[in-house]
Amino acid sequence: MTLLQELESRLATALTATLGESTTATVTAAADLRFGDYQSNAAMVLAKARKTNPRALAQEIIDHLALDGLATADIAGPGFINFRILPTAYAARTTALIRDERLGVPATGAGKTVVVDFSAPNVAKPMHVGHIRSTIIGDSLSRIARFLGFTVIADNHIGDWGTQFGMIIYGWNHFLDEAALVSDPISELVRVYRLVNAAAKEDPGVLETCKAELVKLQAGDATNLAIWQQCIEVSKNGLQKIYDRLDVKFDHWLGESYYNERLAGLVDEFLEQGIARESSGAICIFSDNSKPREEDPFMVHKEEGWTDNPAIIRKADGGFLYATTDLATIQFRIDEWKADHIWYVVGVPQQLHFRQLFDAAARWGKTGDFKHIGFGSILGDDRKLMKTRSGDNVGLIEVLEEAVERAAKAIAEKNPDLQGEEAAAIAEIVGIGAVKFAELSQNRLTDYVFSWDRMLALQGDTAPYLQYSHVRIRSIFRKLDAPFDAAAAEVILNEEAEIHLARLLVRFGEVLPTILEDFRPNLLANYVLELARAFHSFFEACPVLKADESTRSSRLALCELTSRTLKQGLYLLGIKVPERM
Repeated sequence: MTLLQELESRLATALTATLGESTTATVTAAADLRFGDYQSNAAMVLAKARKTNPRALAQEIIDHLALDGLATADIAGPGFINFRILPTAYAARTTALIRDERLGVPATGAGKTVVVDFSAPNVAKPMHVGHIRSTIIGDSLSRIARFLGFTVIADNHIGDWGTQFGMIIYGWNHFLDEAALVSDPISELVRVYRLVNAAAKEDPGVLETCKAELVKLQAGDATNLAIWQQCIEVSKNGLQKIYDRLDVKFDHWLGESYYNERLAGLVDEFLEQGIARESSGAICIFSDNSKPREEDPFMVHKEEGWTDNPAIIRKADGGFLYATTDLATIQFRIDEWKADHIWYVVGVPQQLHFRQLFDAAARWGKTGDFKHIGFGSILGDDRKLMKTRSGDNVGLIEVLEEAVERAAKAIAEKNPDLQGEEAAAIAEIVGIGAVKFAELSQNRLTDYVFSWDRMLALQGDTAPYLQYSHVRIRSIFRKLDAPFDAAAAEVILNEEAEIHLARLLVRFGEVLPTILEDFRPNLLANYVLELARAFHSFFEACPVLKADESTRSSRLALCELTSRTLKQGLYLLGIKVPERM
């Protein structure tokens, strides 16, 4: 049980004793430490309902509060109850955390299965800077959910089917450089696609041939299927190199093509159940009028008033759309994977698509906790969408290469003793970590400006600062004559810097579950920054190695616990820590 949960339990007992009925209450971490460590507005809320004085009710509650050995309580303002945790309680908690592999984090997701759908690039196209957000946010949320006890299935729902393959097959037959395909498959496929696109603009006959190739592929032509399959494999290999570099792992790569055979039957079922109907030759899902128009994803307000906004699941020419495939995907994930939750880490512009998708799935009887985890855009210095000078999307691999190169230069300036493979490995860890933290420290819904100088700085809110903090802690232990047994140590807290460091260490188990309430890994990023700052303040104010024996052991234990918590927090953000920098 976390400190916060302990306070809530004791407060609930006091409320029951005060009011004569079972009552629960919420306790939150205080925003300003001048008023204590935690606070509750329970007296104010309950007094309003009972039309009584909130400060008087707060005093009655405090009179019934059993806080011996844990905290003190007082009343502030109109009736807030503020709690101050005793240093001895913080000391006991941190001593227990040193012996806890989970660092006080409760397994709140135990027994639940969640599918996380993220990254999802299109085959035969390079990943660009826009893929940073889905890939890095999705990976972090997967890591956090696993640590909280969820059974996590990470699925890369790649775009491996569609009209572009007619052009790629044509280009494969006419323009392919097989040596280039081996050395850099995605770049070669992009080159081929662009050549075909240019040729089709000059000669309408080329476009017709491309369409014919697509029809042959969809009809199961063996030659075209073989080309398509090879295209998928070389693209996956190219993508995997990027994922390896990012340390991002998937349990499955079930792309759009995996669900092709389910689509016709799905449309028939929607027609039979009356969820969809024919309109101008297409099969569409319309509103069922069960929601207010303002909340109905199948209605839109225009100048002439409210009008239908249907989702098409089969075009008039018989073709299927994203909505059809995504419905089939939901069916599979619920029926085959027994998913309790499905999270889609996809940009904000797809909001309407997911509102329609979740509504249609519910009408179909596919129930579960479906969430669209949207995110904003990455901007350049001009505060416009980040592009190259030629107007193309900035390639993700180019971003990673640039980050590592800049990190290598910074490390060479700061620590010229690092050389060769060790320096290269550290530059990789620091550069990739900097890109990830720059992303994850932002509120996912906001746009942000991509800044190399800011993300790679050794000071400020950056991954290099956090990585350096961990390196600094580990350097303390390298100076010891013998290994330190933290599990045998007892924490004693006297100095304010020690108490504040313990306060933050105890809160790790409180912060982590809240991240999934609104899918905000920036809360974890903020936490590890606060923890690192608290450690630096502690280290400056409280001698460790030069302290007397009992104090030295206690402070070494705090250092060890900070090191473990910082490393675990960064791991959950997908960020590695080097031994040296």
